[in-house]
Amino acid sequence: QVQLVESGGGLVQPGQSLTLTCTASGPIVDIASMAWYRQARGKQRELVAQITNALDTDYGDSVKGRFTISRDNAKKVVYLQMNSLKPEDTSVYYCNADILSGIGNTYLSKNYWGQGTQVTVSS
Repeated sequence: QVQLVESGGGLVQPGQSLTLTCTASGPIVDIASMAWYRQARGKQRELVAQITNALDTDYGDSVKGRFTISRDNAKKVVYLQMNSLKPEDTSVYYCNADILSGIGNTYLSKNYWGQGTQVTVSS
């Protein structure tokens, strides 16, 4: 069974940094795009950053210049380095990935979500 597990969330003060990690596990054949989304209380889920298999990246306007997404294909991990954090970055952060899995001669291409990790920026 394919799973995405996030870690690294927590409470930080404004201006500080935090790094989120998402690890994919299971019978994975290939991982295409990987991304981080966030959802603040009472708001819609929004894209924070995404990275393709070719390492092309894209960022939400509110995090450009402060956040950096990266991935390690061998380890099946995607990272989100968050610098200069602001109170408005407070959200639950979710990992998302397009994954091709396979068992024997059966293959499945599907989009997966992690369970989320809370990031709180407050003084």
